[in-house]
Amino acid sequence: MKPSVALARFTTLGLGGPAALFAEIEEGGDLVSGLEWARGKNSMPVFILGGGSNLVVSDEGFAGLVLHMRTRGRDFKENAGELRVEVAAGETWDDVVADVVSRDAAGIECLSGIPGSAGAAPVQNIGAYGQEVASVIRQVRVLDRISLRERQLDATACCFGYRDSIFKREPDRFVILSVTLGLAKAGRPSVRYPELMAVLGDNPSVADVRIAVRALRRKKAMLIEEADPEPRSAGSFFTNPIVTTAVADAIAARVDGDMPRYPLPDGRVKLAAGWLIERAGIAKGFRMGPVGVSSKHALALVHHGGGTTADLLRLARHVHAAVRDRFGVALVPEPVFLGLDRPT
Repeated sequence: MKPSVALARFTTLGLGGPAALFAEIEEGGDLVSGLEWARGKNSMPVFILGGGSNLVVSDEGFAGLVLHMRTRGRDFKENAGELRVEVAAGETWDDVVADVVSRDAAGIECLSGIPGSAGAAPVQNIGAYGQEVASVIRQVRVLDRISLRERQLDATACCFGYRDSIFKREPDRFVILSVTLGLAKAGRPSVRYPELMAVLGDNPSVADVRIAVRALRRKKAMLIEEADPEPRSAGSFFTNPIVTTAVADAIAARVDGDMPRYPLPDGRVKLAAGWLIERAGIAKGFRMGPVGVSSKHALALVHHGGGTTADLLRLARHVHAAVRDRFGVALVPEPVFLGLDRPT
C-alpha cells in the first residue's frame, strides 16, 4: 500500500485530491487481503477504483483505502451460436468490444468507445445508441464485502435499470470480479438510432457499426483521446431524463421546432439532456474559467486544465439550474462522486 496517492491522474477528468492509502489489485487474493486489512483498522472506508472515467473526486481526496482493480483476462467459449466471454473487471472496456467485434459477434458494437473498465460496465448499465450492456450480461462474479466470499449473480439479480443496477444502489455491498457476456455469433448488428442509421449503408457488419459509433463519439468529444483538445471529461455528465408523456408534451409546446423524444415501453418518454441544456441557454463551448461545456456536445462537462473539482461542481449546478428553471426538469448527474455529495 502507498500513502497519499493523488487520484487525479487515475481519472479522465484529471481532478481530485489524494487517497489516504492506495493499492493495486492484480488478483482476487490481493482484494480480499486489502478488505480484511481495512476491516481490521476500525472499518476504514474502502473505495474500489476502475478506469476512473465516470468518477468525480473531492478536492480534499478520500480519507480511506482505494483499491485499484487491475485484473486481466478474457475467456471465450462458443456454444450453439452464442459466443460467451468472461471478462476480468480490470480489462479496458473498449478493448473488450474490439475483441468481440473482431470475432464477428454482435451485442455490444454500439457500446464502442465508452471509456472505463469492464467491471464498471454493469454498475452503470452502460448504454449508447439504443444498446445496453444488461441485454447481453449472463452472469456477474462478485466478492461479497460482508462475507468476503465469491458469488455469481445472474442478470435478474443485478436489478438492471436505465443507467442503474444493484451495484450502483448498494455501492458498498459487492466488488465485481468479472462479467460474463453472451454475444450472437455472426449476428446482425443493432442499429436503432436515426443518427447511426444515417451514416451506415444497408446491411452493415458489426465492424461497420463499431467504426461509425467511434466516429460519432469522436465528433461529440466522447472519446478519451490525447489528440482531442478537450480530452478531460467524464463523458455524459447527466443522464437523459425520463418523464411522463404529459410533461414531454408540455415542454415540446414551449419550444420551436421538433424536440427529440424517445417513447419507452412503460409509456413514459426519455428526453435528450443535451438538447435541453442547449435550449436552456447553455451553448456548446460555454466556459466558467478552467471548466466548461464541450464545444462538441452539451452533455459533456470539460476540464480545460488548472481547475478544481469545486469549479466543476459550480458548473454542474449552473447547468442543472438553467434546465430546471427553463423546463422544470431536474437533471440527474451520472458520475460517481467520491468524498463529496452529489450536486443538485
